[in-house]
Amino acid sequence: MTIDAARVEKRIRESFAKQGLMSTLGATLSHVSPGRVEIVLRPGPQVSQQHGFVHAGAVSAIADSAAGYAALSTMPEDRGVLTTEFKINLVAPAAGERIVARGAVVKAGRTLTLAQSEVFAESEGRERLIALLTATLMAIEGRDGITD
Repeated sequence: MTIDAARVEKRIRESFAKQGLMSTLGATLSHVSPGRVEIVLRPGPQVSQQHGFVHAGAVSAIADSAAGYAALSTMPEDRGVLTTEFKINLVAPAAGERIVARGAVVKAGRTLTLAQSEVFAESEGRERLIALLTATLMAIEGRDGITD
């Protein structure tokens, strides 16, 4: 089976546009290719915690969505995706000009897909790893393009 990258990108972008949480956070979809998705969050008071860092909930949300959309990009068009489990390691404070979550499929299956997201803080053109998420995602029938 060949993957139509343009069709995959259109599908992911249309689904992402329906996500209220990503809109609320101000997150944007910056890259889509089969098995890979990048989501960008610009820090601001609406996503900060008490010390001024981006809140772990916001970091987790973009990391989960990046992994979920990476998984969805490998699934048949009549399937949607739901996260069944994830673990996140927060390894440094989320502070920078941009927070970037890069999701990638590790192993795609018919029902379950394993994906991970690396989250980086970008500042002055340099990146620093701030979080690593590993997720198990489930393909669901009849829910085309829906991710949590």
